[in-house]
Amino acid sequence: MIRRVGIVGFGQTHHRSRNTECSGQELIAIAVRRALESAELSMANIDAIVVGNMDHFESINNVDMWSVDGSGGYMKPIMKVTTGGTTGSAIGHAGFYHAASGLFDTVLVIGWEQNSESDTTAAISTCFDPVTEREFTAGAIGPLAAQYTAYMNKYGATEEDAALVSVRDHNNAASYNPYAHLRQTIAVGDVMKSAYVSYPIKLLDMCPRSDGACAVIFAEEDRARKIVDRPAWILGVGDCHILVHLADGIGLAVCRELSPILGSVLVAGRSGAAFTAQIGTMKVEEEIDAISTLGLSPLQVLVLPRLVALMVALPLLVFVGDVAGIAGGMLIGTWQLDIAPQVFIDRVHGVLTMQHVVVGLAKAPVFAVFIALIACRMGLVVARDARSIGENTTSTVVQCIVAVIVLDAMFAVALQHLGI
Repeated sequence: MIRRVGIVGFGQTHHRSRNTECSGQELIAIAVRRALESAELSMANIDAIVVGNMDHFESINNVDMWSVDGSGGYMKPIMKVTTGGTTGSAIGHAGFYHAASGLFDTVLVIGWEQNSESDTTAAISTCFDPVTEREFTAGAIGPLAAQYTAYMNKYGATEEDAALVSVRDHNNAASYNPYAHLRQTIAVGDVMKSAYVSYPIKLLDMCPRSDGACAVIFAEEDRARKIVDRPAWILGVGDCHILVHLADGIGLAVCRELSPILGSVLVAGRSGAAFTAQIGTMKVEEEIDAISTLGLSPLQVLVLPRLVALMVALPLLVFVGDVAGIAGGMLIGTWQLDIAPQVFIDRVHGVLTMQHVVVGLAKAPVFAVFIALIACRMGLVVARDARSIGENTTSTVVQCIVAVIVLDAMFAVALQHLGI
């Protein structure tokens, strides 16, 4: 059963743009010392440590080990947490669950950054794969601005709505936190008048790049009541990370793209090759000539049935692929990422409309027509020798796969133009 957890100690350095007096380890040490002093504890009372920062900014790996001189975590369990810009909330969650689970009674949580020694934009811009993922060299601001623009268009949000968040945070810092980097009271009008950094993000929407550290001590209920008279009890935790939205991506990607394309590639490699080989063999053995002698059309006897069969079978295969792909994604999400099956299903149900399913299924008959026609044609043009059958069969598979890719690209452009 989950235990009640409270905050019993807090320590923070004075944040500023550049701290030339302290190293990162020394900033951590100051925050830890202040947290311990606020709770009248020593490191001997700490059972475990959680530490986190955006480690690629300072180019320091294994921060959990590197920070021991500052954290005092010698011979203590230490967990490093790094979730990009959400590290601050993530380490809080980790500390809470460490204590709430019963694994530890008192947990020291440390967050820090020394941005004066880093290049944030360069780090973000170059952390992606240079070929497949590094589309923009814009750091965080440009892509985030594009995301909020899309959010505004979809949900009717305004720049003033974002300004309210900035006003809240600035005023809280000015009123309640003497250690904050920016301690100024502002209004919505001040935010709206500040210069644009990247539309619609303005200067006062942005947080500063700071040097500083913060330490918080979490303790389970019995221990917390012994440490302080009035712990700050944690009533609940929550966050939103991309892992939950993985279900959205899987549902849409599988039904709109992956299942139709992969199903078509499989059919091209199996049935397309078989069509060419069968019809080619019939031509070499002069069976097609016999069909013509009987007054029958080879197209009606050999091509049309295969065309109709693929047009029926491929959509069914795509539907099976949709189900299998989503089920597989749910299995991996549950097994590897701790996404509850019901949460995964709810996300898919909320995002995957019938329109998306129909789009994928509608591609299948078109792909089937081209696969069948290419395969049958290559069988009909086989020369009267066995070697030609093999060459045409190989060519069929290549042509079919290329045709599927080109057709899917055309679908993408057309559906984008239609807004589907």
